[in-house]
Amino acid sequence: MIAYPQIHALFYMAKVRRCACASGTISSLGINSVLMYHHPTWETDMKTALLFPGQGAQEAGMGRLLAENDSGTMELWKKAERISRLPLRGIYWEGEGAETAKTLNVQPALTVFNLSLWLKVADSFHPEAAAGHSLGEYSAIAAAGVLPLDDVLELVSLRGRLMHEADPEGRGTMAAIVKLDRAQAEQCVVEAVKTSGEIILIANYNTPSQFVASGTRAGINALQEKVRQYKGRILPLAVSGAFHSPLMSEAALEFAKALDGLPKNRWNRARFPVYCNADPRPLTDPEQIKVLLQKQIVSPVYWIDTIKRQWEAGCTTFVECGPKEILGKMVGPILAEGAPAATSGAADALPWKVVFINDAQQ
Repeated sequence: MIAYPQIHALFYMAKVRRCACASGTISSLGINSVLMYHHPTWETDMKTALLFPGQGAQEAGMGRLLAENDSGTMELWKKAERISRLPLRGIYWEGEGAETAKTLNVQPALTVFNLSLWLKVADSFHPEAAAGHSLGEYSAIAAAGVLPLDDVLELVSLRGRLMHEADPEGRGTMAAIVKLDRAQAEQCVVEAVKTSGEIILIANYNTPSQFVASGTRAGINALQEKVRQYKGRILPLAVSGAFHSPLMSEAALEFAKALDGLPKNRWNRARFPVYCNADPRPLTDPEQIKVLLQKQIVSPVYWIDTIKRQWEAGCTTFVECGPKEILGKMVGPILAEGAPAATSGAADALPWKVVFINDAQQ
């Protein structure tokens, strides 16, 4: 059995401008008070995959410390507010509760936060791959230069509005399934669909023992009983709709029109391969990426396959830019199956490394 990495934490105070990176210790990154979790050895010959989290990673206060110490980051937040027409700083820096969880607000706010972190370290290392979980996919395509930042902010603002409005009657919902393997989780869905006749599917394949189901409320209620019969656990999620399911079809159609409406010269070949949620393979062609973005709202997130394929492509260091340590914590459970056995339980003996980059909230 492979032990998971022991992540070490370093807090860099406001006047300290150094952090461990793929090219060694990099000075003068211009990051004030950034909380950076890293494995002690992050060598220059390691191929790096860049990861961005999606909805659920947001938190009150995210980005404030960095923005108040960096004028460029503050301008980025203001730009996101102009494009989205939402008071994002007021919602996330001064407010809390329901407003911070609304997909309408989350999508532009989390995207601007993810990208503000990336822009601070972008000159320090060159990723070999990028991916984002659900909403995070838009941070990945921006980081890879597939679309300009302004266009990405326009798209996620529209995506948030469409998904917010897609289910005004609250027909759909989502729930996390844990303590079951993939075959068991899928079998629970098959049986729940058969008994209820409702729309239910696995929307997120997160780790070998963590999945998210999406569907009608009646369908998810039927699924709860099946999961318990298989000795698993199912946890309702506080979301405003059945994301990554056919219940988002109307939103997906409208969003596809917006993608098609972008001028061809706005789309660029990716600077490094992007692994898209709906079909995680290394893509640089903007037309192929656009097709998968059009499918994403109604398609499952194949995150297990994403990490495995990045690993198979030679990536051994996984860097997550976001508010919380979410995606990086999934790397160990995903790669533990079939990875070379470590010679000891020490983190240095493991064949992969995990790095978290986060604006400090203290």
